[in-house]
Amino acid sequence: MKTPWRGCYAITPDEADTGRLMDQVVAVLAGHPALLQYRNKQAGPALRREQARKLLPLCRAVGVPFVINDDLALALDLGADGVHLGHDDGDPATARRALGTDRILGVSCYDEWRRAATATAAGADYIAFGAMFASTTKPRARHAPFDLLARARRELDVTVAAIGGITLANAADVIAAGADLVAVISDLFNAPDPGARAAAFAELFTRVPRSG
Repeated sequence: MKTPWRGCYAITPDEADTGRLMDQVVAVLAGHPALLQYRNKQAGPALRREQARKLLPLCRAVGVPFVINDDLALALDLGADGVHLGHDDGDPATARRALGTDRILGVSCYDEWRRAATATAAGADYIAFGAMFASTTKPRARHAPFDLLARARRELDVTVAAIGGITLANAADVIAAGADLVAVISDLFNAPDPGARAAAFAELFTRVPRSG
């Protein structure tokens, strides 16, 4: 399951309607993103559990790894493929021990090189830098410079993700700078054809040369 992923990293929007979320995810999965992360900052614990439980088999059916945002206990309880940790979501080394070696650990590193190096040393499978551009999801997020992507590719043995305001129109810039994954919410889930948009992001990786 664990590989040097390249492509579109689909992240779910804050959607309270579980049926609508399922339909959106099915549409996105038709474009076979590299990974899918369940993220719903507006949902309470019961809704998060319900939605994550229903999303997991959709991802398994098409072979797309399913990662849960922020909640290690939920990821372990449901048997998800991994967890993504933000700044206040727990220690990456502790999460690595709990997950074992077979499941995925991703860590948000924002614009912090030291956090990226520490997360990699703790066993993260991918690190995420951002916001790379202005983001509607996190309008107050700090800006991360592109050179962090290239430096991480040179110096760290880890998959590098870029997040924050990424669209099909600007994704080539972060891929060229060194991103292995482009994490996308709005430009993917709000597209007229989310599956075609996911495939279009993946196609960029076949033709955009990267630094590093």
